[in-house]
Amino acid sequence: MIMTTAVLAEHERGLVRRDRAIVDLVGAGRHQWLDPLARIHVEIFDTRRAILDFELANQVLRARPDLAEGNFVYVQPQAGTLALVTLDGAPHALVPHGVTRAFWTVMHDIRVEMVDLAGADRIDPRLADRWSSYAGTAIVQARIASERAGLLFVDGALRERLDPGRHAFWAADRLVRIESVDMRETALDVTAQEVLTRDRVTIRLNLTAFTRVTDPVLRAKALTDADAHIYKLVQFAAREAVAGRTLDGLLKDRIEVDREITAHLRDRLADTGVQVSDLRIKDVILPGEMRDMLNKVVEAEKAAEANLVRRREETAATRALLNTARLMEDHPALMRLKELEALERLTDKVGRIDIHQSADGAGLPALIDTLMGKSRAKQDA
Repeated sequence: MIMTTAVLAEHERGLVRRDRAIVDLVGAGRHQWLDPLARIHVEIFDTRRAILDFELANQVLRARPDLAEGNFVYVQPQAGTLALVTLDGAPHALVPHGVTRAFWTVMHDIRVEMVDLAGADRIDPRLADRWSSYAGTAIVQARIASERAGLLFVDGALRERLDPGRHAFWAADRLVRIESVDMRETALDVTAQEVLTRDRVTIRLNLTAFTRVTDPVLRAKALTDADAHIYKLVQFAAREAVAGRTLDGLLKDRIEVDREITAHLRDRLADTGVQVSDLRIKDVILPGEMRDMLNKVVEAEKAAEANLVRRREETAATRALLNTARLMEDHPALMRLKELEALERLTDKVGRIDIHQSADGAGLPALIDTLMGKSRAKQDA
């Protein structure tokens, strides 16, 4: 055969090589070349698949740059830029610096948008949502809640504070990190702290510090780990406050110890963006032997107090009886009233009274005289 023939459909393109050198890129139709020595070879591509091997595209551009127009686009972002590639209006690929891609434009509408990262590193969150599945790590997103504040770090340097809401940034050629800081008050427990008092008693303390971040930017610059830093400060402040007091003094002045430790922490954290609103000693745990001894002391003190109260009550009761006796001695009628009250209480408990007449001055008449007080009157007469 002295002719080489190729028949291409609408979605096909033929790369023509003569002696393996690129000479043409042909479209749909029937093509023939005079080739008595079989030097021409036609490689056919299906352009319905938009992706083109970028090395092949580079070869075509080097041999015949004019063949790219209307057939394919070659995407090779420069430093500080990235390319957004859409296919028929939909996101298709994100090409960062250092990556090369090529796409057929025969059957699809391929558009390439170059983004200058130096001047536009912040992205609209809606655009970030659209490209997130193609971007991978090239887009960093964060949602900052209303009770939090965000901190933006670029290549390890703190750039700015972020308000509550959605934020997105390009991270194609840089390290972007967003830290969310809780601005609410939080409780930090410092437990099982063994401390030696001034009278050489080893005790264990459990404390709770209530802290709040007032300036997240200042906190990020001043402290690497705020909770660990505050934990250490509470440890040292508690040791200093307890070491200067005896066990009895500590138990009596716990509120003052709380205030002393709190004041120390506020002074140390004044320029860190963190505020200590309150600190309390929750528990003072004594050794077993010391706890038993203290319980015995408390028990003895309570017994002495109870004995004192009992003595006071007995003294008051005796004084009341003495006053009553004096009144009865000065007022016989009052004595009579007390006798009648006692007799009334006695008769309330008697169901029946049997009276037998025996002799004069006895029996029912004598009982009536006794009840009416006549016998005593006769004796007095």
